[in-house]
Amino acid sequence: MDGRVLLVEDDASIREVTALGLRRAGFRVSTAVDGRAALAAWRAQPVDLIVLDVMLPGLDGLEVCREIRRSSQVPILMLTARADTIDVVVGLECGADDYLRKPFDLPELVARVRVALRRGDTGPTEPVLTVGPLEVDPGRFVARRDGRELTLTATEFRLLLELARRPGQVFTRELLLDRVWRLTHLGDSRLVDVAVQRLRAKVDHDPAAPRLVRTVRGVGYKLDPA
Repeated sequence: MDGRVLLVEDDASIREVTALGLRRAGFRVSTAVDGRAALAAWRAQPVDLIVLDVMLPGLDGLEVCREIRRSSQVPILMLTARADTIDVVVGLECGADDYLRKPFDLPELVARVRVALRRGDTGPTEPVLTVGPLEVDPGRFVARRDGRELTLTATEFRLLLELARRPGQVFTRELLLDRVWRLTHLGDSRLVDVAVQRLRAKVDHDPAAPRLVRTVRGVGYKLDPA
């Protein structure tokens, strides 16, 4: 795997060590030291994934993530030194695909980057899936509702695809972490909850009273075929 990664980190020592570790893992890495430099680098040269620190001088990582999400669904993995749950949730709600708390181990970061880059790992012969008003096309990595293409991140698409493969089946959070993020032993159930919230906002007409992506209290989530 030789994906192109933009690493955004203002701490020079962390930036250098992390960039070296990613390069040794086979990635092509460019770096930025603050939020404005990150946006300039992203606009100047396309990348396959962004590793984005939350605490940046000037323009913080959350604002950078929001700006990128206005026009791109490139996978974003956020780094945070904060332990508060609310900061993690805000980052995910801004459109990040995953997060990792500092200090982190390089092998864990590399594992998460590899998972996030597996955008089209869905099986080339899998047919288009139809569930109610939804059409999910694994080969083209496209989903539609009532014929209108949905703007989904890679993680949101994989989540919808997993649910659509077995409409009506209830998926636990742990099972979705394994199937969608492939991070059973590294993951956090908040990844699932926030991703479901974001997916609902795009596929359900009324996310507050969802009719497609349903919660099964105490168990998990399902895609309702009715």
